Amino acid sequence: MSRPVQRRELAEKAVATKRVSIALACRAFCISETCFRYSPKRDAENEFIADLLEGLTKLHRTWGFGLCFLHMRNDQGHP
Repeated sequence: MSRPVQRRELAEKAVATKRVSIALACRAFCISETCFRYSPKRDAENEFIADLLEGLTKLHRTWGFGLCFLHMRNDQGHP
């Protein structure tokens, strides 16, 4: 069986070229409609968050990921 990303590409082709509904294409290629509609986060946003995490870990060397995450979410207002 192929990976979900590959099956999603096949489903997208079927929807575009064969005029098949999204639901039918998803059932045919064994993927969820959520997988079909998923789009990854932007790279710039990921880089920004990574830079913030690096800064926090340099400033607070004893903090683990969980504490850094909570600090970013609660104190700095990042989702």
